[in-house]
Amino acid sequence: MLIGAWLLASTANAQGALSPEQKILPVVHLSVGAYSVKAEIAENDADRARGLMFRTFLKPDNGMLFVFDRTDQYCFWMRNTKIPLSIAFIDEAGIIANMDEMQPGTLNSHCPVRPVRYALEMNSGWYASKDVKPGTKIDGLPRR
Repeated sequence: MLIGAWLLASTANAQGALSPEQKILPVVHLSVGAYSVKAEIAENDADRARGLMFRTFLKPDNGMLFVFDRTDQYCFWMRNTKIPLSIAFIDEAGIIANMDEMQPGTLNSHCPVRPVRYALEMNSGWYASKDVKPGTKIDGLPRR
């Protein structure tokens, strides 16, 4: 029985399931321009600090939405992150301020060009492949 559970856990992890360091987060459905996105919500300090660390896979059109209590300059890095990501920095009105590409395991800072309330991480190249640019409106963002 124990071996079966271990094999199941190993197989799930190889497919990109949550690692032991991750927990299940609430999900929100967003409209990014004309595209639908399913995003896990990181809305407290611990969840925001953990982000997508240790994940080996992110499904297409899935991402992680970082929600902050107030508008400010929030910078991101890729420590312990295994997959390349694209990030969009989003202001209080739901407008993308700017985007950046982030490589796995790097420690350089990726910052918004102006104060923002949200950040949305997606698989690398997602925004470019959908022709999503700064100024695009994102609908469905949680409000506090």
